[in-house]
Amino acid sequence: MSNLLWKSLVVSPAVLGATLLVSTTAIAAPSTTEVLPAEQPSVTTVTQQPELLAQTANDANVLDQVNRYSNEGSGKNNSQAQVTSVSQFSDVQPTDWAFQALQSLVERYGCIAGYPNGTYRGNRALTRYEFAAGLNACLDRVNELIATATADLVTKQDLATLQRLQEEFSAELATLRGRVDSLEARTAELEANQFSTTTKLVGEAIFAVSDAFGDGTGDANNTVFQDRVRLGLQTSFTGRDVLTTRLAAGNAQAFAIQGNTGTIAGAEGTQTFQIGSTGDNSVEIDKLTYEVPIGPAQVYLAAAGGRHSHYAAVNNPYFFDKTDGGNGALSAFSSESPIYRIGGGAGIALNLPLGRGGGILGNSSVTVGYLGSEANSPAASQGVFNGDYAALGQLNFSLGDRIALAATYVHGYNGAGSALFDSGLSLNNAAGTPIGVVGTQQANTLANASSSNSYGVSAAFRPSDKLSVSGFVAYTDVVGSGVGDDFESWTYGAGVALSDFGKRGNVLGVFAGAQPYALNRPGFGGGDVPYQIEGFYKYRVSDNVSITPGVIYLTSPGQNSDNDDAIIGTLRTTFTF
Repeated sequence: MSNLLWKSLVVSPAVLGATLLVSTTAIAAPSTTEVLPAEQPSVTTVTQQPELLAQTANDANVLDQVNRYSNEGSGKNNSQAQVTSVSQFSDVQPTDWAFQALQSLVERYGCIAGYPNGTYRGNRALTRYEFAAGLNACLDRVNELIATATADLVTKQDLATLQRLQEEFSAELATLRGRVDSLEARTAELEANQFSTTTKLVGEAIFAVSDAFGDGTGDANNTVFQDRVRLGLQTSFTGRDVLTTRLAAGNAQAFAIQGNTGTIAGAEGTQTFQIGSTGDNSVEIDKLTYEVPIGPAQVYLAAAGGRHSHYAAVNNPYFFDKTDGGNGALSAFSSESPIYRIGGGAGIALNLPLGRGGGILGNSSVTVGYLGSEANSPAASQGVFNGDYAALGQLNFSLGDRIALAATYVHGYNGAGSALFDSGLSLNNAAGTPIGVVGTQQANTLANASSSNSYGVSAAFRPSDKLSVSGFVAYTDVVGSGVGDDFESWTYGAGVALSDFGKRGNVLGVFAGAQPYALNRPGFGGGDVPYQIEGFYKYRVSDNVSITPGVIYLTSPGQNSDNDDAIIGTLRTTFTF
């Protein structure tokens, strides 16, 4: 098992000005989703309202138009602002063929708007309706210049060109005005009846049928039908920030992996939907966070349920689904490097870009964060700084859009009777033994107060649009306050994912590696490396439903090759809204 492992037509400045303004239009936007600043770049949430969608197909089309109108033109996150210099655009360079034309338009007409993130998006395709809208905006600007006695800025040639364009697009302009009036009326109706103008409700429900196989493990476990439901309120006050309040309930429990002498007190084989489950479908607030940009930095604040993987780049595409959602890998181990499972709770984090391309620090950033699992308690040896905590520092690098790299360091402190890789949840098994959410008992158990220093690297490579290769390796040095408490832990893994396999939106993934383990730890047996292999296939039934069958294969559970291998089979169905 050790071997497993920008081109468009050149036209007069006035015409180009209309094209430039087209990104301020509110019609025919290419997307019906809105990227929330609180999430990682790849995470989006659907802005549709299920109640209205269910009425008629016509309502669905109208709502789709409203979404596009909002997101592309007048939406909070995509609103454009007038610029005074073309150099304000990060994606327009002096070497670009249209740079002088753009600069002239700014100086002569003040006829260019850009996006809040400093981009212009000059390569974006447009429809005739979009062009007509941009032309109309440019005509308004020219009329304004004439009315304010600045007509000398507009040449005869420009006016003649504009007149021809106005005649050419007269039909589209008339239609456009009617469509905008209709959309504004429907938007007013939706706003009058919506839940909130600042808050969106998002949710996820997971149904999973699972069973465990293997001589001892199979006999000790039965086929189970488990669930987990999450309802999140995502509130934005400025359009760039997000306050997340999430309720969760579930009854999922991990299987009891058996060894020759009984149940193995580890977290091997734990699946993502089983992490943090209340066990009896009781409801709790499992995440309360606020994310907001301050200057160039993105700030993350967690009052409850904070995780390092909420704010740090994990570099494990297709396998990782933020906050252990139901659209990535089945197991906690395959989802992300265990180094991000050290600590959790309440705290603060910061992401700061170091460069915008070019040079050694181009396309790089630094991430720092601090989370404490006992931050709410004023008791002795607890609180924000005296209780269990984990401080993370990470350097992120990207080479183009195909390779992402990260180097991570985590310093942690745990009190007696805790587990190292527990995501700040302070879990115990039925016997009261501390267990984590990933890894063996030998790598998790901290009988006495201990400090730890962990070092990890992760990488993701995308050789094509449909193939992704990712992996990680992490090392932890633990120093305990008791005799024989010092030990070292290792973990590593790699995976291959094929997207759109068989159908758009489907994912076939295989991940293999070694669960966090500690060999030859004093007072603990087990000198073998516990490997795990997982294969899964996510079948996308619709935009809101996916079915994921998969298998998790565990070797040498409990770090003992004498223990029978275990197999976990799962059929997971995920509903998102």
